[in-house]
Amino acid sequence: MTDTPRVHVLDAAQIAALIPHHGSMCLLEAVIAHDAQSIHCRASSHRLLTNPLRENGVLHAVCGVEYAAQAMAVHGALLSGQSNATPRGGRLASVRQVELSTDRLDTIVQALDIKAVLIMGDHQSMVYEFTVSTPDSRLLAGKATVILVSP
Repeated sequence: MTDTPRVHVLDAAQIAALIPHHGSMCLLEAVIAHDAQSIHCRASSHRLLTNPLRENGVLHAVCGVEYAAQAMAVHGALLSGQSNATPRGGRLASVRQVELSTDRLDTIVQALDIKAVLIMGDHQSMVYEFTVSTPDSRLLAGKATVILVSP
């Protein structure tokens, strides 16, 4: 039996309650859909001049990994059912096979679609494939391993 994706289930405030990132560092604005294996988020914070990841006014494409990591954190919290509890922490242990199709994110006019697919996981770690894209193009993709920490 496949898990039916839940559609547009969280807004920015609900996301912020699930992950340790707060204020402008919480980069995601919505969870569009999620199920047991994947999550689809949306963000437009890449266009903000106040984005905390900008360096000398530029938001480099590699910062898309942080957007994906936050989507993974939300997915992990949703999987664990911790919506009313302190989220279990995780550490980005490795990022592999990252392919960048652009140099910068701050020049992208459209909202970002961030998707993460759980390849495997257990109570200690999770491995995801991720993409950051717009309707017109894939901006970056890769794989990431997250090590979970005790609550």
